[in-house]
Amino acid sequence: MPDSKKTIKRSLLVTSATLLTLSLTAPAFADADASPEASPSASPSATPPANMSTVGGAQLGLPGSQVNLGSGVPVLPKDVTARSWIVADAESGDVLASHNAHWRLPPASTLKMLFADTLLPKFPKSTAHKVVSSDLAGIGSGSSMVGIKENETYSVHDLWLGVFLRSGNDAVHVLSAMNGGVDQTVRDMQEHADDLQALDTNVVSPDGYDASRQVSSAYDLTLFARSGLQKKDFREYCSTVRAKFPGGTAKNAKGRTTRESFEIQNTNRLLTGDSDVTTYQGIAGVKNGNTTNAGATFTGVAERDGKVLLVTVMNPEKSEHNEVYKEAARLLDWGFQASGKARPVGELVPPKGVDTSAQPGATASAGATPDASKKPVTASSASAKGGSSGVGIALAITGGVLVLLAAGVYLVNRRWPGRSKS
Repeated sequence: MPDSKKTIKRSLLVTSATLLTLSLTAPAFADADASPEASPSASPSATPPANMSTVGGAQLGLPGSQVNLGSGVPVLPKDVTARSWIVADAESGDVLASHNAHWRLPPASTLKMLFADTLLPKFPKSTAHKVVSSDLAGIGSGSSMVGIKENETYSVHDLWLGVFLRSGNDAVHVLSAMNGGVDQTVRDMQEHADDLQALDTNVVSPDGYDASRQVSSAYDLTLFARSGLQKKDFREYCSTVRAKFPGGTAKNAKGRTTRESFEIQNTNRLLTGDSDVTTYQGIAGVKNGNTTNAGATFTGVAERDGKVLLVTVMNPEKSEHNEVYKEAARLLDWGFQASGKARPVGELVPPKGVDTSAQPGATASAGATPDASKKPVTASSASAKGGSSGVGIALAITGGVLVLLAAGVYLVNRRWPGRSKS
């Protein structure tokens, strides 16, 4: 389908009609991250700990729901059963409301946001890699897979489509092998998590597969999403609805070697829609997950009327089909109603070493030259090659203010001048 030609003047251009069109023919399918055989550790307690981290503010360390109700602030939705959740402004970093934000829980495949944020800058998307048997070793039983085959060659672009759309643990393991192996990748992810001040997170596997002591939190997952969304490739992949993926090589009737492709679709139901969930107006990613110990997890980003919100929902107690998406949608609805009215309960902290004194509109440092990225971004220029996007994917969390990009830095907002790694 043709790309939108409308100019994105702020965070992103959402085209609900485009999303709906893309989702009409999308068949229903089971949660790709579901792994009923994955149970190496006990399920977490149903009671949050009395003492949790206070990173981002003291109120975020308190158990239960945290919100500062005031004049014009709507009450929180009553039908949210998740063990932990958070709603935050992606631009300012303000946490509008939370519930057990720092409860350390199994993250499932939402941990792939940290994996992508860590490894995306390391390999050009055109890099080709021939898969060997050792690349696919150690993948957990019941894992979600995109269908990578040994002795076939894939581009890095293909592999990232497999990670983001189908949550393929096979794609994660191949990229990890390219990065020096699973152990090295886990170390890199942990180092990056620490740099982001995601101190609730302990990385054991790069794919989020259930593992003893592998934990994160709604707060940390939101930090990963916010950091990842600084990267153009990350934004493109997480908002792609469907794409073609290479299949196996075979010989046709004439004896010629051919390689077919097959379609893969994003498992984020707020992006694609499903039988009991409609495409969420303004949705632009990010990542879902589902394992035995973690239950369903989801981090999403959406934009309406110039506001960009992040939501993370972990392990709803309610067992309805697609419940994690339904609860995320309710929280996003509340967030858009409360934005500009609710006094924050905390903030998303910047990475270590980031200078928070810079302001939007700051002048470029000596030697920095104007960059074409400071021009309005269009959906056509932001589309991921080989895939179809459900939105105008240019999620410029900066609100259109790109500064010092030539020097490798741009402003996210007045509180966090993020470091561009794309």
